[in-house]
Amino acid sequence: MQILYILRTIAMYVYMFGYMLLFYGTLRRGEKAKAAGDLETVRQIVNDQIPRWCRGLLKVSGVRMTVEGTQNIPASGPVVFVGNHRSYFDIPIMLVALDHPHGILAKEELAHIPLLSRWMNLLGCVYVKRDDIRGSLQALKDAAQVVKAGESFTIFPEGTRYKGEEGGVGEFKAGAFRIAIKTGVPVVPVAISGARALFEGRGNIVHPGNIRVTILPAIQTAGMKKDEQTQLPEAVRQNILAALTRLDQTIL
Repeated sequence: MQILYILRTIAMYVYMFGYMLLFYGTLRRGEKAKAAGDLETVRQIVNDQIPRWCRGLLKVSGVRMTVEGTQNIPASGPVVFVGNHRSYFDIPIMLVALDHPHGILAKEELAHIPLLSRWMNLLGCVYVKRDDIRGSLQALKDAAQVVKAGESFTIFPEGTRYKGEEGGVGEFKAGAFRIAIKTGVPVVPVAISGARALFEGRGNIVHPGNIRVTILPAIQTAGMKKDEQTQLPEAVRQNILAALTRLDQTIL
């Protein structure tokens, strides 16, 4: 049985980069459109290709995903999506589970992966070097500019994958929430359960299984008082923890 899991893992990586090679021409068309300021063409390419790539990646990996709470995404205007982070699967999950794919605050290492980084640039991702305070502040400013321009953004406020006990969540860094507070847009918490058990929890060998995603009610930041701003990271963390407790009990 283990050999089947290894073969599935190989198939996942082959699909991951094979898809990007197959649609290299589409990537180039998107890059040219972005350089020319044709953002509508870029948006069409991103909204078509990235969710399709992510769905295929999850399917090849044997991931069965259910999403609830999509009605909690505001119908208009940008938001900051905030999710817990346990697994590498969290990125494709967020790219396919929401209303459409949004830029992500990603670790700098991803900027050096051929092809993947170019798709992420097309998506509007912002890279952050975790041990560089000045660079981190600039990344937050860049992300805030994306939101000010009217685009939603996705952040994992723990700053790295949580490696503690299953069902737990790491500390939520306040910096991520400043983007929403400074721009006055809602924060939409997202709870992801089951992802780590399908990969990292199996020695980085893919195992089929279930992932549950719950999109929680939006939290308005416009007009928020100072003490509410200070409490916002922990309040969102507790909301996600409560959702994870429920989700983890229902993962099959």
